[in-house]
Amino acid sequence: MDAIALLKADHKTVETLFRKFEQAGRNARKLKRKLVDQIVRELAVHAVIEEQVFYPAVRNKAEALEDEVLEALEEHHVAKWLLKELEDLPPEAERFDAKVKVLMENIRTHVSEEEKHLFPQVRKAFSPSELKDMAEALMLAKRASPTRPHPRAPDTPPGNLVAGAVSSVLDMGKDAMRAVRRKAEDLSPLPATNKRTRKTRASKGASSKGNGRLQDLSPESSYLM
Repeated sequence: MDAIALLKADHKTVETLFRKFEQAGRNARKLKRKLVDQIVRELAVHAVIEEQVFYPAVRNKAEALEDEVLEALEEHHVAKWLLKELEDLPPEAERFDAKVKVLMENIRTHVSEEEKHLFPQVRKAFSPSELKDMAEALMLAKRASPTRPHPRAPDTPPGNLVAGAVSSVLDMGKDAMRAVRRKAEDLSPLPATNKRTRKTRASKGASSKGNGRLQDLSPESSYLM
C-alpha cells in the first residue's frame, strides 16, 4: 500500500461512518453519539498524519501544488473546529444533527478535491518507491497521533510535531476518562439498601464538599486545545 492508497482507505472509513449516521433514525441518539465519537477520532488522526507527513512532503517535492496544500490546511482548520464543538455536544442538542451535517458536507468536498485533483498530481510527482516510503511514515505517525481535534495547535512542522506529541498523551487520558464516564452513565445507580447506607453516603458527600480539595480537577481542566 502506498501513501495515496492509505489516505483513500481513511476516506472510505469516514464515509462509511457518515452513511451510518445518515441512516440512523431521528431518535437514535445513543447510536449517533457513538458514531460521532468514531468520526471525531478518525478525522482527528487523519488530519494530523496529513499535516505531519503528507502535506510537508508534497510542498517540498512539488512547489506547483503549494496553493492546493494551503487550501487543504485551511479546510482542515475549519473541520477541526467543528469536531471540537461536537466532542461534548449532547446528541439531544438542537443543533447536533445540523452540525454533523455541515461537517459531512465540508469533509466530502475536501475528500473530493484531494482525490480528483491533488492525489493524481502527487502520484505524478513521486515515484512508486517514494510513495511506499511515505506510507510507512504515515503509519508511524498514525500510531503516535492525537485522537482528538486540536484546532489551536500548529498544523505545519516543526510546531505540529511537538504539539502532536504532547496532545497524544493528553488525549489518551481524556479517552480513558470519557470511557469511564460513558460506562457509568449506562449503568443504573445502585439503590441504598437501608437508612444507614443512605446516611453514610450523605455524610461522605458533605465531607468531600468541605474538605478543601479541588473536586473539579480533571484532564479536561488543563486540556490542550
